[in-house]
Amino acid sequence: MPRSGMEARRRLQQAALELFRERGFDQTTTAEIAARAGVNERTYFRHFADKREVLFDGEDDLRASLTRAVAEAPDGLQPFEVLLHAFQETGRALEANRPFAEPRFEVIAATPALRERELAKHASLTDVVAEALRRRDVPDRLAGLAARTGWATYRQAVQAWTEDPEQGLDAHLSQAFDDLRGLSTTTPPMTADRET
Repeated sequence: MPRSGMEARRRLQQAALELFRERGFDQTTTAEIAARAGVNERTYFRHFADKREVLFDGEDDLRASLTRAVAEAPDGLQPFEVLLHAFQETGRALEANRPFAEPRFEVIAATPALRERELAKHASLTDVVAEALRRRDVPDRLAGLAARTGWATYRQAVQAWTEDPEQGLDAHLSQAFDDLRGLSTTTPPMTADRET
C-alpha cells in the first residue's frame, strides 16, 4: 500500500476510535469517520468493508505472525509452551500499540455488535493456532484443545495487562500460563460432606 494510503488508513482508524468513544458506535456513521479523518467516504470503503472492520484491521498480519511464531518455537516444547512463546512474540505488536489497543478494547466491550465480531475473529484465530500446532505434529484432538485453552489464557493475560499496565504483557502472559498449569495439576480439595 502506498505511503499515503497507509496514512489515510491510520487516520481513519484513529478518527473511528475517537468518534466511537465520544458518541458510541451505533451513533457514528462512516461518513463522519471519513470527515474526521479528512477523506471522503469512498476512501473509507476502499480501506474497510464496513463500520465494524475499522477496529479489526491487521487480522491477516496476526494470522501470519501466529503461524510463523508457532512454527519457529524451539523444538521439544509442549503445546502450551509453544503457545506461550507464540503469544509473547506476537504480543509485542499489541504492546507497542497500547495507546490505540486499550481504548479499542473499551469500545468493543461496550458494543454488542463489536463483541460479536470479536468472537468470530477469535474463533478464526483459534483455528489458525490449532492448524499451526498440527503442523508441529500435535495430534488433532490435542491441537484443538490446546488452541482453545491457550487462546482463552492469552485473552486473560491481555485483560490483566489492560488493568495493570505496570507490568508488561510478557509478564502477564507468563503468569496466566503458570496459572493454567497450576489449574491442571492441582488436586481439588475434598468437600466436607463427601462420603469416603
